[in-house]
Amino acid sequence: MRIIGIDPGYGRTGFGVIDVIGNRMKPVEYGCIETKPRTPMPDRLLEIYSAVTELIVRHQPEAMAVEELFFAKNVTTGLDVAQARGIVLLAGREANLTISEYKPMQVKQSVAGYGKADKKQMQEMVRMLLGLTQIPKPDDAADALAVAITHAHTAPFLNRVERKLTR
Repeated sequence: MRIIGIDPGYGRTGFGVIDVIGNRMKPVEYGCIETKPRTPMPDRLLEIYSAVTELIVRHQPEAMAVEELFFAKNVTTGLDVAQARGIVLLAGREANLTISEYKPMQVKQSVAGYGKADKKQMQEMVRMLLGLTQIPKPDDAADALAVAITHAHTAPFLNRVERKLTR
């Protein structure tokens, strides 16, 4: 199974594509979609949408995992991130991907085994789980890979539940 993980943001949207083969995970590509400050928001959203759509076309994932919004102290920032997140969800839905959303605490629990793991613990676990020699940079890319890993851990259970419900 190929999964694209997304850590949405309007300045930087992290992405990570992984392949899951049996119980092993392999990184395919990761990085950030960056938009320029002082660019009008509609233009930034179009850049994010176009880049995510291009990633989906290039990598042909079967599933998309997106981190849910963790509310910021600044309401304006939270609303802007929510708009970017909506654009990401739209790109995934248009591509007919299965989309799963995970709260930050769920991602930490799944990847590090502890819902209050710090950034360094998470990055090191992502590195180890994907067999990388170095911690993925920038941080947004590592976060997106963690979201994809969370889906890799969760998808088998979700598939079993779905099969039971459709019987």
